[in-house]
Amino acid sequence: MARLAPRAEGGALRRLVEGFDRFRGQHFEQDHDLYDTLLDGQRPEVMVIACSDSRTDPAIICGARPGDLFVVRNVAALVPEYRPDHRPHGTASAIEFGIKALGVRHVIVLGHSFCAGVRCLLEHDHRREPFEFVSDWVDVAREVRDEMDGLVTDAERPVVARRAEQATVLASLRHLATYPFVAERVADGRLDLHGWYFHFGWGLLQAAETPEGPFRQLDGGVTPAPALGQANAAEALARIRVERAAR
Repeated sequence: MARLAPRAEGGALRRLVEGFDRFRGQHFEQDHDLYDTLLDGQRPEVMVIACSDSRTDPAIICGARPGDLFVVRNVAALVPEYRPDHRPHGTASAIEFGIKALGVRHVIVLGHSFCAGVRCLLEHDHRREPFEFVSDWVDVAREVRDEMDGLVTDAERPVVARRAEQATVLASLRHLATYPFVAERVADGRLDLHGWYFHFGWGLLQAAETPEGPFRQLDGGVTPAPALGQANAAEALARIRVERAAR
């Protein structure tokens, strides 16, 4: 058997290999029924659209088991608006697969505190940014930047950042409703959309009450209502049909 390269045997990668050994002993070898079931395919009821931030793993935050969550991660947990232009769309393709192929019942957009992607969105002189792709990506939430521009002062920056982080969750919920296959399923009750916000400095999880907010703390044992309900989706679906007819 080939040995790992010396560099992989120490430090961060070694901790990952040791972590896999613990996982195999504590879970895989003790829960054969679960993993035998997963051999037949995945059947998650929940899709989570989360940030790529290493501090906010949705499976860890929610204590999920393998097979519970279909997870989509990108910078700032953003959902672009529906745009069928025959170009590659990573986030949109994952959303489509989770809803059409897997039939998830819930989609959660999970934002978080201290989000560098949202900070990049707010500090939007992109000509000076060192990133080749990030600045263009976060621009899918430009309406949040426009909303926050009039609020930013040195004294208010932490408050504005938190408002912007939550506002990007709401923007992504509204963008989700522009996908016809999303709006159709929400309108007929097959799909619920939720906006959640995790503040890892305080250890709090909040949920949006409507597509416009506000966010309220989630307590154990309470099933959160969808942020975007059937009436909202029906309006979005009617708008989509009008726009399609006008093309």
